[in-house]
Amino acid sequence: MIAAEANAAVANPAATPVTEAAGTVIYAKDVARVAAFYEHAAGLPVVHHEADHIVLESPAFQLVVLAVPETLAATIRVDVPSERRTNTAIKPVLFVRDIAATRTRAVLHGGELNPAAREWIFRGHCVCDGHDPEGNVVQFRQKLSIPA
Repeated sequence: MIAAEANAAVANPAATPVTEAAGTVIYAKDVARVAAFYEHAAGLPVVHHEADHIVLESPAFQLVVLAVPETLAATIRVDVPSERRTNTAIKPVLFVRDIAATRTRAVLHGGELNPAAREWIFRGHCVCDGHDPEGNVVQFRQKLSIPA
């Protein structure tokens, strides 16, 4: 970018469109297992894979599952089945087509969603909390259809 364009972008950040997706990073002991959960439960395709991380991405969201450093991983206990870690300050939100189907796929890939009785409505979406195979909390939202 030439200097004039750079100065214009600083003066008016809205003039510089952002083309990247929103995203988050989740640290995991078992990168492949956690990535498979998000690939199958949330429908996020794998777009890049290396030994220490896997990138899953849709047009609007990028998830990086990154290996916990070995020294730290040795101090982390992951139960099977996993126990939800509720004492966290952040909860990723993923939009899906069908929460009931997501609930089934989550269990098949080591995670869990709350039962249907614990779903609620928020801003035109059916919402359900759950967790991945290592207990990381995640929320799934399904857009409600508007009756004709």
